[in-house]
Amino acid sequence: MKNNTNAAPYIKAVTRDMKRYIGAQADRRIPVGYSAADVKENIYQQAVYFACGDDDNARSDFFAFNDYAWCDPSDFVQSGWNQKVELYSNYSLPIFLSEFGCITNRRDWNEIEALMSENMTAVYSGGLAYEFTIEENGYGIVELGDNGAQPNEDFKRLAAQLEAHPAPTGPQGMKSEDEIVHLDCPAESDDWPLDTNNLPEIPEEAEEYIQNGAGEGPGLDGPGSQWGTSTSATEPDLSNGVTESEDTSNDRGGASNNNPSEGSTVSSSNSDDSDSADSGAASVNAAFGTIAVAALAALALMN
Repeated sequence: MKNNTNAAPYIKAVTRDMKRYIGAQADRRIPVGYSAADVKENIYQQAVYFACGDDDNARSDFFAFNDYAWCDPSDFVQSGWNQKVELYSNYSLPIFLSEFGCITNRRDWNEIEALMSENMTAVYSGGLAYEFTIEENGYGIVELGDNGAQPNEDFKRLAAQLEAHPAPTGPQGMKSEDEIVHLDCPAESDDWPLDTNNLPEIPEEAEEYIQNGAGEGPGLDGPGSQWGTSTSATEPDLSNGVTESEDTSNDRGGASNNNPSEGSTVSSSNSDDSDSADSGAASVNAAFGTIAVAALAALALMN
């Protein structure tokens, strides 16, 4: 994200508007967060940016990033994971690995022991082992064929590690509302060339969906939003950083919250380490609970 930091306000505005839609239209809580590539120059600034500000709707409910620093044989210190745990020790949102599983050497998945240990569970909430099906990039743990899904040796080693190191129980690093400290937005710098915390307001035509719902999804038979008849004239910095995102919660309990549960929606950046498009992931559940990765909030609403 170093070279496209100017997209961050748009991503944050999308988070805001998805949470407003969920609050107005869903009958359950669906956390919305962001998954980033582990860009060392500004990954921490990204995490802070998506957690900062006074608008609860604009703040992410969780933050995740892809991490391939642990390549077996390795350990908690050699991989640098100890430094990352320290870096995020006072972070205000649940955080987890949206991808892990380096294939430089044979994957023995020894990082599972670290992920499930007290070294990490007070800060991290598990992660997603990349990836489920075998693609050209070679990361898959299951091959799909005429005989169904056939696990490979990577799958078997991962299963053995998960059995040997089960997910922890209890609250781990969960913070109460009184303990959460909302962070100040990151200052502009060479690594974070963003000179505003303002967000684009939602286009007027899209506002109607917040209030009235989007209707039944057309699936693959519809024309697609790319064939819209008009474009938005909204300027990028109309808001004051708080944004006009009034409470749109309803009597069905669909208000946004900061305690992820049930389904979750993840907006994801491109990974520098793997091509994660159109691929599955094996879930590793720690204190965060089950993570259901979806492409759009609308998909989660249909579950």
